Amino acid sequence: MLFIPPTSSKGPTLNEQNRRILLASRPDGKPTTDNFKFDTVPVAEPGDGQVLLKILYLSLDPYMRGRMSAAKSYAAPLEVGDVMEGATVGRVIQSRDPAFAEGDIVLSHSGWQNFAVADGATLRKLDPSVAPVSTALGVLGMTGFTAYAGLLTIGQPKPGETVVVAAASGAVGSAVGQIARIKGARAVGIAGGADKCAFLRDELGFDVAVDHRAPDFADQLKAACPKGIDVYFENVGGHVWEAVFPLLNEFARVPVCGLIAQYNDTAPPAGPDRLPGFMREVLSRSLNVRGFIQREFVDQRPAFYKEMAGWISSGQVRYREDIVEGLDAAPEAFMGLLEGRNFGKLVVRIGE
Repeated sequence: MLFIPPTSSKGPTLNEQNRRILLASRPDGKPTTDNFKFDTVPVAEPGDGQVLLKILYLSLDPYMRGRMSAAKSYAAPLEVGDVMEGATVGRVIQSRDPAFAEGDIVLSHSGWQNFAVADGATLRKLDPSVAPVSTALGVLGMTGFTAYAGLLTIGQPKPGETVVVAAASGAVGSAVGQIARIKGARAVGIAGGADKCAFLRDELGFDVAVDHRAPDFADQLKAACPKGIDVYFENVGGHVWEAVFPLLNEFARVPVCGLIAQYNDTAPPAGPDRLPGFMREVLSRSLNVRGFIQREFVDQRPAFYKEMAGWISSGQVRYREDIVEGLDAAPEAFMGLLEGRNFGKLVVRIGE
């Protein structure tokens, strides 16, 4: 990804419009194109302490599915008619904040649109000489930090232990496995498909990669973990969790980052109540199962930026971006993300 230097333009032309994607309705199960609405409005003017951004890159992430629902969660849901939310990288094209100049590249949370007005206090200036600016949405951004803080704070991998991570070819999972290796642990990645598994082994250096689509997946996972599992980084839930759970060792740690297999569920799974059995095993095996949101560990961000930049520079951490072109492609790409069709950190390139 190449940094594109700022132009001499003082901003959008008077007749330029801001194209946006709104939440049109709440999904019932899997999102469909009917849940999204395109509209066009005039480009807004920044006020005091604000900047006008031209959006260059938009991050697509599984958590956005939760924001489309009215169900109670760790963050307030979007209202119908709101701009779809998401982290963005943008170029400052007008500034009324002395901390930012025209041409600065910044990280913001501007959502699914071509232009946005943002308060300068909410922005983080990016240095294109350190890494491609799109990485601020992935390995050097929220997803990389989620892997870093969740694994090291909750998982606490020790040399020689076995760390298993689900959705291992994704933005969070790929970083988890590589950090585990840096800390001296054995990394076992779970992904969907032969190409993704080969990527984990051959490109990222995972010790073993297991295809969760294989009919004998549970047996393959057991064979890959002959000494059991000490840390399981949960991104998925569903049948992957069912295969992992019997293999958890005494005192195993389970950072629960996501449950993407269940985000579209509209009712509890059928069958007997498994909670009593689960709680019995948590007690008898002294398991530490802890959900988390990356913002809980905000004090670790300076250390993360420093360490992750160093690991990338040294080649100890590699990353892959799955870039789709144009704002119009965002809804379809997002729906594919929830079904595991992306390969790497999913980013929409919106502007130049």
